[in-house]
Amino acid sequence: MPSTSPQSAVLIELEPVVAQNLDRHLKLAKEWHPHDYTPWDEGRNFAFLGGEDWSPEQSRLDETAKAAMITNLLTEDNLPSYHREIATRFGQDGAWGQWVGRWTAEENRHGIALRDYLIVTRGVDPVELERARMDYMTTGYDSGDKTPLEAVAYVSFQELATRVSHRNTGRATGDPIADKLLARIAADENLHMIFYRNLMDAAFDVAPDLAMQAVTKEVTGFEMPGATMAGFRRNSALIAKAGIYDLRLHHDEVVSPVLRAWRVFERTDLGPDGEKAREELAAFLEGLDAQATRFVESRERARARAAARGRSTGVDVTPQAAGQA
Repeated sequence: MPSTSPQSAVLIELEPVVAQNLDRHLKLAKEWHPHDYTPWDEGRNFAFLGGEDWSPEQSRLDETAKAAMITNLLTEDNLPSYHREIATRFGQDGAWGQWVGRWTAEENRHGIALRDYLIVTRGVDPVELERARMDYMTTGYDSGDKTPLEAVAYVSFQELATRVSHRNTGRATGDPIADKLLARIAADENLHMIFYRNLMDAAFDVAPDLAMQAVTKEVTGFEMPGATMAGFRRNSALIAKAGIYDLRLHHDEVVSPVLRAWRVFERTDLGPDGEKAREELAAFLEGLDAQATRFVESRERARARAAARGRSTGVDVTPQAAGQA
């Protein structure tokens, strides 16, 4: 391991758990191929090879679906940065190193499949997409000074958040092919989440106070890895308004289920430091729940106003029509 800090000592102690969960993952993971999810018969040349360049009317995706697909793809594109993050913290030897390699290979499929689908179906402007990829990958991703244990806690939530986002994006596209592809990607993300969640569960048994402090820090400061990409705030707003990923989903379908799996609020093995961190977490979650409720109520009022305007003008502004299903 690259460090002998207390957190790294915990990771060394967890290596047998890593090996067990790697074996479990390999038995459950299903082989799939990106090319199977791309409607190649829709493809045609762009102007450089004598065809036609992209224009907005060629896309069958609405603005919300485009924003979600672009955000999801660009997030996947930064895989080299994520690989560096986990390889640096978990090491490249033994079971940890085997997992890092396997995880990276599986994640790489996601970007391949999403890009092939979007380019072949002309779902988004390929020039703007490539410029955004160059910009975001040049910036890269840096999680700062997370300890190895904090990194495990973070990815436990982040993998589930990505699963929820992918699954709901697929539904929002209104395209059965995209829906099937994103459901397949979401299944990968779910297995990744379970791997990390199981490791963190074991970490609670090995070092409960350190684990509790790590979880509290990552929940209270959680930020998706795509937060530094250009246009992320605008796209996130569209995604949240559409119900693809919002505070309510983050609280109910990401944070809460993982905390329940770890029995965070039932544990009796915490010392003073762990208890302090748990109290901080409980207070934060109460505020997050209230904030999520206010957001949903505000969104429903906005939708009701839009529906009322639509009735008065005869325009269909239902959530489905607006790409907000």
